[in-house]
Amino acid sequence: MALENLISIAFTDEELTTLDQHLTGIKRVLEGKTVNLTPDQRQQYGRIANQNKLIVDKAKSYMEQNPTWIPHFLDKEEFDRDYITRKQVEDRIQLLRSLSQQLVDTKTLLDHDNYTNSITFYRMVRFLAGENEPGAKTVYEDMKVLFKKSTSTTATTKNTPT
Repeated sequence: MALENLISIAFTDEELTTLDQHLTGIKRVLEGKTVNLTPDQRQQYGRIANQNKLIVDKAKSYMEQNPTWIPHFLDKEEFDRDYITRKQVEDRIQLLRSLSQQLVDTKTLLDHDNYTNSITFYRMVRFLAGENEPGAKTVYEDMKVLFKKSTSTTATTKNTPT
């Protein structure tokens, strides 16, 4: 019986070139406009939760309605620029996360297909080595070290072909 192939796709060289060009273009647009925070800085500044987004939205609305209430030391133009850009960035993050998850899920199925087929090949080589097929014992000996028993149950399950 043939093995179930969960996914079968391929990218042409042209598609990969186009994809790489677009990713490079994205990187180029973001150059000098994005930052990389350290883990400590990420913790220090945190993320604004939905409740806090509501506070920002409400404050912006009231600032628009009551400009005389804005403290003189608050740069409203900078606030508005940050507000607009944050929304623009957030929309792109959502799209990129969706695309990234699609790629991760696709890779997961490709990995599964490759691993399943590799185990099937290994089992055949093990059988052929037992039948003294020329060259099979060398391949079997080389591959069997990859399936050494592990002390953890999870590793044993994953590394031991049945």
